[in-house]
Amino acid sequence: MGRVTTFSTWLPGPLRRLFGEPVPEELRTRLADDEHVLAAAPVERGGHVAVTALGLWVPDDGVPTSGEGDTAGPGARRIGWHLISKAVWREGALSVTEAEVTGHAGDAVLLADHRPVRYRLPKPGRLPHLVRERVESSIRSRHHKELPGGGVWFVVRKLPGGDGSVLQARPDPGTDPETVRAIAEEAAAKLATGPESEAGTG
Repeated sequence: MGRVTTFSTWLPGPLRRLFGEPVPEELRTRLADDEHVLAAAPVERGGHVAVTALGLWVPDDGVPTSGEGDTAGPGARRIGWHLISKAVWREGALSVTEAEVTGHAGDAVLLADHRPVRYRLPKPGRLPHLVRERVESSIRSRHHKELPGGGVWFVVRKLPGGDGSVLQARPDPGTDPETVRAIAEEAAAKLATGPESEAGTG
């Protein structure tokens, strides 16, 4: 079967915004029901980066193609907005710092950041703006608590696809993990019983 051309592929800008962006081929069978591509840009070394309401789609073959972290390959995977710690657009490349869930403390989740991965985008369009907008809007509150030997970031993030939220705890290097776990569990309990409570305060 030949390549399928979406209706929006040939539409001018205003109508394309109305009907949606063309769907990159590698995402066509991976999108969830009612998940729509809001913006997409080709990556210099292959694949696409795409924005949806549920997260950021990036190329996925599991192998960096350079020391700077560029990736390539026919696969694709989605990073939920609540698991993107940082996204920076600079010098023609989108640098994405993804967080991994390393454990739970009551209703809180413990995170550790991966090293940033850079995607060079020759034709970024409005994608960098949308990425920044989505990452920032997923953050409901954040607070850094100093601890002996380090500290921890407490961040309340909106979960994609609904109105729910989650308390995340991201320890600084060298911080005692058991101390972080105990404080995170207490903070999550306070959030659950008092909507006006702030994570990490008190």
